[in-house]
Amino acid sequence: MPRGPKGEKRPADVVSNAVHVMRIATGEAEEDFGKVPQRAKGGRKGGKARARSLAPEKRSEIARAAAAARWKKG
Repeated sequence: MPRGPKGEKRPADVVSNAVHVMRIATGEAEEDFGKVPQRAKGGRKGGKARARSLAPEKRSEIARAAAAARWKKG
């Protein structure tokens, strides 16, 4: 079964999808958004924790390298 942009299951053909949408609208079926992947939650926490643990000099060095890479692309 195909998946939507948020990982929800959707019928493959147009008619089945229309029936599914109608059932959600009338309350016969509930919309399933799936679960948020654990890696997304960890990624949000990880960047802040890493920034706190780095020395200011090291953070500045990383930022300088990132800026150089951005300007190099153009």
